[in-house]
This record gives sequence, C-alpha cells and structure tokens, in this order.
Amino acid sequence: MNSSRIAPLALYQEVAERLRQRIFSHELPPGTWVDEQALAEQYGISRTPLREALKVLAAEGLVTLKPRRGCYVTEISEQDLDEIFSVMELLEGRCAHDAARKASDAQVRELEKVHARLEKAAASDDIDGFFEANQAFHHGLQEIAGNRWMLHVIGDLRKVIKLSRHHSLASDGRLEQSLAEHREIVAALVARDAEAAESRMRAHIRSGRAALARSARAKSRAA
Repeated sequence: MNSSRIAPLALYQEVAERLRQRIFSHELPPGTWVDEQALAEQYGISRTPLREALKVLAAEGLVTLKPRRGCYVTEISEQDLDEIFSVMELLEGRCAHDAARKASDAQVRELEKVHARLEKAAASDDIDGFFEANQAFHHGLQEIAGNRWMLHVIGDLRKVIKLSRHHSLASDGRLEQSLAEHREIVAALVARDAEAAESRMRAHIRSGRAALARSARAKSRAA
C-alpha cells in the first residue's frame, strides 16, 4: 500500500498540512514550481482537493499562485523579512505588555518552566530543542495576552519566516544572546512590569532579525 495516500476525511486540510511541512523542511524550497499532477498522483487524490489546499497555503503566504504559470513556493526577500519583523516587533511587544499585566502566578510559573527548557537546550547546544522551546515560550505568552487576532496574525507571519533559507540561531553567539534576552523578558513578567516586558520583547525580535541577516551574509560569502 502506498503510504503517501490520504484518507478522504478533511482531505484538503490534510493535503495542505503535508505540503506545509514539506515547505517548512525545504523539501519544496522557495521558488519551486508545484507540480499539481505529480502531487495528485503521489497522494492518490484528484486535483480538486489539491487546488483547495494550495488556496489555503496561498492565503498563508506560503505559495504564490501565478495566472497561466501555475503555483510556486513563495520566495522571501531581505526586504520582505525587514517588513515582516517590523510588524512582529509591534505585535509581539504588545503581547508581552498585555501578558505582564494579565498573567496569573501559575501562568508565570509555566513560562518559567518553558524558559528552563531553553536553558537546558542552550547548555547542551541543542538548536532544535531551543527552537521548539522558544516557539512554546512565545506562543504561551501570546495566549496569556489573550488577543486571538494578534495570535492569528503572528502565527501566519511566523509561518512565512520559515520560508527563509537561513536560521537565526545558527549565527555565531545567537543562542546565548537569545537566552539572555529571554531571561530579561521573564524577569519583566515576574515583576509585572508591562513597559519593560514590551521593550525587551521588541529588542528581542530586532535581535532575531539582525542574526538572520548575519546568517544570510555568512552563507553568501561561503557560497
């Protein structure tokens, strides 16, 4: 039996998720033409649910539908990243501000537990583990802030950032720098200092963008 075949239930959502993961892993790198016929055959489905899935991914910014040319995995430029991170800075900064005001003692303790995972991953130089804990920390903070619209927009922007060919944590010293920035954010949350939490989160997002740019330059010189 072909393990790539998909059950009929929620077909286009399942197709969208499979393609999303292939895009995030760069199995389908930016700029790749999406061969609808080949994918339909691989998954054992008709092209109708596949096209519905591509519409979902287009709405998320992960693919670009070009009239008479087909569908391509979206390519992210340095200007795109500058613009995305400027929006992320505003939104995540506001989330940190609101979380510092709203968080219960139990919620702060949960964030501290996630931060402990960051500390552990950094100590063992576990970039993948650090990345996962970092995502969990930011998501947890956003949930505490309680603005579902900001949560939705930030989630979509983070998906688009994954299209970048570079990884900010791979930049020299970024793991330690990011950890130090997280410590400052946690300290502001513990102190319920909303202004400091927002300021430190915004600085953290700016540092992430700068590290991504350094990684891109380093890889460009090495190429």
